[in-house]
Amino acid sequence: MLLSKVRNTVALQVFCLSVCAPVALAQVKTQTNATPAPIANSAITADLFFVLLLAEINLQSGEPAAGHALLLEAARKSNDTLLFQRAVQSSPSGEAALQAARAWRNAQPKTRAANRTLLQLLIAMNRIADSAEPLRAELTHSSAQDLPLAIATIPRYYLQAADKKSAVAVVEHALAEYVSASAPASSSTPAWVSIGRMRLLADDLSGAMQAAQRAMSQDSTATGTALLALELTNRKVAGAEALVRRHLTEQSSAEVRMAYARILLDGRRYGEALQQLQRLSVEKPDFPQAWLVLGVLQLQEGQPSAAESALVKYLELANNTIDDSSENQGIEERKRGIAQAYLSMAQIAEDRKDLSAAQSWLDKIEDPRSMITVQSRRASLMARQGKLDEARKLLQDLPQETESQARLKLMAEVSLLRETKNTQLAYDLLAQSAVQFPNDPDLQYEQAMLAEKLGETAEMERLLQKVIDAKPDYHHAYNALGFSMADRNVRLPEAKRLIKKALDAAPDDPFIQDSLGWVEFRLGNKAEALKILETAYRSKPDVEIAAHLGEVLWSLGQQSRAIAVWREAQKLNPTNETLLDTIKRFRVKL
Repeated sequence: MLLSKVRNTVALQVFCLSVCAPVALAQVKTQTNATPAPIANSAITADLFFVLLLAEINLQSGEPAAGHALLLEAARKSNDTLLFQRAVQSSPSGEAALQAARAWRNAQPKTRAANRTLLQLLIAMNRIADSAEPLRAELTHSSAQDLPLAIATIPRYYLQAADKKSAVAVVEHALAEYVSASAPASSSTPAWVSIGRMRLLADDLSGAMQAAQRAMSQDSTATGTALLALELTNRKVAGAEALVRRHLTEQSSAEVRMAYARILLDGRRYGEALQQLQRLSVEKPDFPQAWLVLGVLQLQEGQPSAAESALVKYLELANNTIDDSSENQGIEERKRGIAQAYLSMAQIAEDRKDLSAAQSWLDKIEDPRSMITVQSRRASLMARQGKLDEARKLLQDLPQETESQARLKLMAEVSLLRETKNTQLAYDLLAQSAVQFPNDPDLQYEQAMLAEKLGETAEMERLLQKVIDAKPDYHHAYNALGFSMADRNVRLPEAKRLIKKALDAAPDDPFIQDSLGWVEFRLGNKAEALKILETAYRSKPDVEIAAHLGEVLWSLGQQSRAIAVWREAQKLNPTNETLLDTIKRFRVKL
């Protein structure tokens, strides 16, 4: 008998309890003269208490197998849910945990926690086929009200499953009745979404898309369907974005629209992202994040007044939320957002040459994670006042406890030098840093761009080729190298090949589209160049894209349209070198 084997090991502890307990009780009696609370006797028996005591002593003294066995024995005898949970948690091995979970489920077949624990253990041990039965039981035990949530939760269980294809098969079999023609939309929609997510886990994109389409046909307003479509859109699955748009047409969901706007931003589809954010700010004006992203994007798009209004609205909402101590969730994220808003407001003030106001906005930032960015902006303000050496020292004195911090400091100083048109100093600084960061493609790319500014095209090509050799998927390097060739009107077939390779990696990037349009123009394909550049400019009204588009229009005899495009670009950035050079070559007065 297991109890007899462990009695001797606890003699000292039992003795201690018998001696110390009266002393402790005497101390308690002296602490208060208040009326004692009614005594609530525990249902635990003396024998059960002794078993539990022995179990815990064994677990603490390095005998987990004996402790686990005692706990499981106690759980079976008492049929106590908490003891079964403790038996599973204290298991010395996966098999022991599985044995305890099965015992728990057998003893309490209608207890959801027991069934769910068994399901999770089987999946964790990669016994996917065996998980089918408890999965079906999980659904069967759910009430009609809880069933949609139970179905929607299924993919979470299988996230860490090693055999994703087997998991898909198990889930689809378990959900077969819920996706049948007779199943109500309340269960069939989440069932198709869960099947889609399972297929997505197994990298079956076409299968996931088919499931999303079926879910959308059942209920196009369901948020779960839209979120699945968003994931597929992010994976660039054909047709998925149309599902997202359909949902947003029929159901206004702030979270879905915000997520869609972020996907558009990641794809550099700034114009479309701006439309979504503006609509979101109207549909849900108390949604802070929308105002922040809208303001930052408007600033980037050369709309400082609109950006200022959006950022002021965000700060009003965000600061009110942080002042409300009842809301703790997401407070750190909100603080980072506020820091970003203050930085953007400082940028607006700086662009207006109101350096005092810019400094005031920077002084409001308290988030330590923004230190390097804040000091970079302070350094920029100092440099604009002719204090370049002091500005550089401000950045150099920043702490650098990690290599990442050292790299950020370096990039901040390079950015400052580039911003103040100290191109040679910036290039030299990056060249020196190659000792500390010998294989950093981002730094090499930046050095290549500076080399081009200095007219060192051979060095630029060498550096970009080095980036490509080290990181073949670095599409910005392909684009930069190809555009440089096109701009210099040399090796045009090679330039086009490089740009096309970059476009394969980022087909919606308007700047790479601009490069392709420019090389087509250089090759004499003016009609094709015009089509490509017009698409790029619609997506991103950028001053350099406008300069190229205007030149193509001019060459096609559409001088009035060219001048209109250049005038529009001049409002965006009147000092852009590419635009000024283009206007000068054509002797145009805007």
